[in-house]
Parts: sequence; structure tokens; C-alpha cells
Amino acid sequence: MGLVVQKYGGSSVADAEGIKRVAKRIVEAKKNGNQVVVVVSAMGDTTDELIDLAGQVSPMPAGREFDMLLTAGERISMALLAMAIKNLGHEAQSFTGSQAGVITDSVHNKARIIDVTPGRIRTALDEGNIAIVAGFQGVSQDKKDITTLGRGGSDTTAVALAAALDAEVCEIYTDVDGVFTADPRVVKKARKMDWISFEDMLELASSGSKVLLHRCVEYARRYNIPIHVRSSFSGLQGTWVSSEPLVQKTQQQGEQKVEQAIISGVAHDTSEAKITVVGVPDKPGEAASIFRTIADAEINLDMVVQNVSAASTGLTDISFTLPKTEGRKAIDALERNKHGIGFDSLRYDDQIGKISLVGAGMKTNPGVTASFFEALSDAGVNIELISTSEIRISVVTRADDVPEAVRAVHTAFGLDSDSDEAVVYGGTGR
Repeated sequence: MGLVVQKYGGSSVADAEGIKRVAKRIVEAKKNGNQVVVVVSAMGDTTDELIDLAGQVSPMPAGREFDMLLTAGERISMALLAMAIKNLGHEAQSFTGSQAGVITDSVHNKARIIDVTPGRIRTALDEGNIAIVAGFQGVSQDKKDITTLGRGGSDTTAVALAAALDAEVCEIYTDVDGVFTADPRVVKKARKMDWISFEDMLELASSGSKVLLHRCVEYARRYNIPIHVRSSFSGLQGTWVSSEPLVQKTQQQGEQKVEQAIISGVAHDTSEAKITVVGVPDKPGEAASIFRTIADAEINLDMVVQNVSAASTGLTDISFTLPKTEGRKAIDALERNKHGIGFDSLRYDDQIGKISLVGAGMKTNPGVTASFFEALSDAGVNIELISTSEIRISVVTRADDVPEAVRAVHTAFGLDSDSDEAVVYGGTGR
């Protein structure tokens, strides 16, 4: 008997019919001889509705109470799903994140998992039950307060439980048939991949691909937990995310490993903003002061570029990107430390988009960079920032140019599918 962890996103349990459909799939896995642990997100747009409701009551809700409110969405889903499973003649028990043993730090709204102690989950499984766990939440180690893991945190909950329970696989059910070479909402000819490495998936996730949260992939890579991304709306095979290539059977050659393509995909992100610190003295320690200020405000940065200093003034400009939601906080932190840093002014721009090309074979294949920039040039897209790694090239451009840029790059690297167009069943891509 194997142990399988399944995670269902909000679009999969958006209404009563969706919950009943998911319940049938879970029961089928149980009938196949597996022990089944299910992690579930809040129904549909419940979390967004709760956030809007909190904003109507308080412009700046306290972190502790905000977490207490948001975790209600997953508790509703888990209880309804357990009821649906029992209605099919199988036993199920639902657990909150704290009851499931998800222990976190005490940072509200974006807590990180410290440990998972799934004693109650193991007991439920040993008794023949299906365990239903509320995703996205845990309990702080010190104060025992309810915490949330940040948006998309149910993916991380699922992988963490899979690692703690030594599961064979973590199945992430969403409203697309797997991981595609681009967002199927933007590129209709995006192609589904049978397999992708942890490393490439991490780059795609951190570059804007929404099908998996990058923290979830990091956790899976650390504990070597295979992830199977598939749709809850179809019975098709999805995409395997693992350290080793998927082994598939062929009629001519028997078992053969699926080779990794030179280019894995194109990701985009329009949720970032750009801050330019103008007139920074070009001397040691200035950049450190800027980024220490940002770090002390607990803000994560993405791309960073420093311009060549002007010979006449000895001043330079430093630009960096960060989540739009952190823009105001970053500006305020820098303004408070303006005299200590010594810059002239700040420029803020939230109408930008990032396009990233990801692939493990890029470093050893000459011409990839040239083809990437030629595709953007042919599409009339102007580039503002550039960042590279061994398996990624990212550029920042105008947000309005992103869809056309993604399609142009996707086509230029031969990633377009010749078969049917990609389907987004629930309309969200998650």
C-alpha cells in the first residue's frame, strides 16, 4: 500500500459540484489501494473575498487576526470535502493546519514551515481514514498562534506533509493539464511538458509561472519528493517534476528516459514594480546601505542593475524590482534613510513586466541569447533591465508589451504546439 498526498486548488473546489467531483477522484485513489492525504485550498475566490472584507473593516488589519480570518476559507473546504467523501461510503477526517502538525515561525501572513509533526494524520490513516488537511496554514512554534504561509501556500503544505509522511508522490491538482511551456492563457499553442527538473521549475516559478509556488518546489527538491502536476477536470497524465527524468515506455526501445529540452519554457510576471535610486555616490558601501535598508524592511528583491557612473558628477543610479505590494513600504524605508545613504531622489514604476526564458541547455548552446533578443526586437519590444543566470535570461519591459513578447519568444524557440490548444478549465491557471 502506497501513501499519496493530493492537493486541490481553489478552482477545483469552487462550488458544491466541484467538491463532489474531487471527492470521487479521492475515493478512486483510495480504492486503488493507497493511503490518501488531501490538502485543500479555499473555495474559488473565498480568500480574495475575505481580504476585501477585512479591508472594509480596517485599512490595516492586525496580522494575527488577519491570519485567523483567512484560514476560515480552507476550514470550510476541508469540512465540506470530508462530508462529500463520507457520502460516498468512505471514512474521512478533516484537520486544520495546526491539528495536522504544521509548525511555523511567528511571521504572520507569510510564515515559513519549521517542522511537520503529523501524528494525528498517521493515526487517521492507520485507522483506514482519508485525511483532509486545510492548506495554507499552520501554528507558530513560540506563541501557538494561527499563521498563514502566504498566497499559494497550500502547495507548500502538501509537499511538506508528503516529506513528513514519506509519501511516494505529491499530486498537485489544478485547472490545467500540467506545466506548459508558457501560460496557456497568453499562449494558446503552449505545449505541455511530460517532465521538468526541479531546477528549471524553480526558475519558472520564481519568474512568474503560477502553476506551482517556488517555495513548494524548493521543499520538494530538498526532500526529493516527486510532484505530479495534473488537472482535476480531466483524467490526462500531467507533468512530473523531479530530480531524475521521467522514464517512459516506447514500443521500439522499451524504457527510455525523456530527455530535457534545451529550452523548458517562457514565463512572465506583471506583479512587480521597479524602483530607481537616482544620484547615488559611486563609492564603496553605498549599495550596501540601500539594500540593508530594504532588508531591514523585510522586503525581497528580484533584479538589480547599477548604471555606469557619470564621470563629471561621480554619481550613479541603481534600479531594482520588487513585488508591487511592497512598493510603498520600500519607498518609505528609503526616504527615512535618505540622508544616511545620500541619494538625490527615487523613481517608482509599477507598469512593468518581466519575461524570462528558462532552460538547462542554454549555457552550452551558442546563440540562445541572440535569438532571445532578436525575437523581442522583431516584436518591437523595448528592454529596460536584463538579468541572467546559467539557466535563465530575464528582461524587464513595459507591462503592455508582455503578452506579445511572450508569444514572440515562444514561437522563436520552436515551443509552439502543433496539436490542440492548451485548456484552462477553471480560468485561473492554478
